[in-house]
Amino acid sequence: MLPRLRRLLFWLLLSPLLLVMVFSGFAPPLPPGLRTRPAVVRAEPLRRRRRRDNAAMSSSPTPLTYDQAGVNYDLIDPLKVAAQRAAAATAANLAPHAFTEVQASRGESAYVVDVGPFYLASIVECLGTKTLVADEMARLTGKSFYAGIAQDTIAMAVNDLITVGATPLVVQAYWAAGGSSWFEDGARAQELVMGWKAACDRCGVAWGGGETPALAGIVEGGRIDLAASCTGLISPKSRLSVGERLAPGDAIVLLESSGIHANGLSLARKLAEQLPEGYLTDIGNGSTGERYGEALLAPTLLYSPVTEALARAGLSVHYSANITGHGWRKLLRHPGQFTYRIHTVPPVTPVLRFMQQHCRLDDREAYSTLNMGAGFALFVPAQEAEEVVRISREQGIAAWVAGTVEAGPKCLRVEPLGFEYGAEDLALR
Repeated sequence: MLPRLRRLLFWLLLSPLLLVMVFSGFAPPLPPGLRTRPAVVRAEPLRRRRRRDNAAMSSSPTPLTYDQAGVNYDLIDPLKVAAQRAAAATAANLAPHAFTEVQASRGESAYVVDVGPFYLASIVECLGTKTLVADEMARLTGKSFYAGIAQDTIAMAVNDLITVGATPLVVQAYWAAGGSSWFEDGARAQELVMGWKAACDRCGVAWGGGETPALAGIVEGGRIDLAASCTGLISPKSRLSVGERLAPGDAIVLLESSGIHANGLSLARKLAEQLPEGYLTDIGNGSTGERYGEALLAPTLLYSPVTEALARAGLSVHYSANITGHGWRKLLRHPGQFTYRIHTVPPVTPVLRFMQQHCRLDDREAYSTLNMGAGFALFVPAQEAEEVVRISREQGIAAWVAGTVEAGPKCLRVEPLGFEYGAEDLALR
């Protein structure tokens, strides 16, 4: 009994010391009989360790999804629907001006008002988190990417506006910095200005003005939040495209994307944390040696030159969809009951293929989040589809006759990849 009591007292007295040694990084002593020869531990080089960790990540069956990156559309979309319903109740405020809303534009990418001789369309859009990638790449490379960031911001608004058949007319800027110090970098600020002007010139719009608040305490210090609003005209009124003319037999023409555009960046940034060289990881795009961060920052394509060229040629657009958030599910945006059958899938841009592989996303998940090589969809009469492709290519944007609209239950069937989305996969109304 006495030896057992001595051992108990020994461990009770030693316990506080053990705790101190464990939490201070020292190995505690082992009792007699359990002591072994000390192991020799060598520090593993950081780069090798990161590559090993990345290899383990790549072999893991668990995908990296948009939800894990902090974006859950199941939570966001109900707010959008609630806002649309509240906003619809304000349409009566137009009556004293003898104007009316185009009710079918509710739930579309831009809002349309009938002002008599023409329609007026408007939209406001935020860029999102792409500036965070630009800021990190500037730190890593010493290069500014804000000319492209400016185009991204304008594209977010203009590409939405043109879905209703509008000609973009005026753009306004909203540049909210985390403090006045953001503007101390004159070269970066000048790139933002000149990139903004260049994108306006490309779209043929006037830059009307804007707001540049310094919002310390709201926007993080050293960061900037960018947004744009755009107003446009639908003239003649026959150009209005809010889906009333969409019909079975129409063709689906997909226009290429330049990369991730400005949606899915939360997922892209989450992935960068797991890559062996972060944003400087080679994405394996042939002999170009393109790095992940550079590929992410390819400016969003501006599609208004295509839609304006189609209007000049007298071609009809029955409906349009800007393939941004929700990926290819945006092809289901029209409220009608149609089946959209895709028979041709455009090539996936290298950075999106890289993301799909390293996030371990199957095709259905990838196409529900990212544009996967198609940034804009035009629903047009079947007999005009090839001409639409030709005109788009004349404007420097590749296009494909990718599918057809059919009578049937509301769903999108991507036949070459063997998956489909149903009406329940997109809830924007």
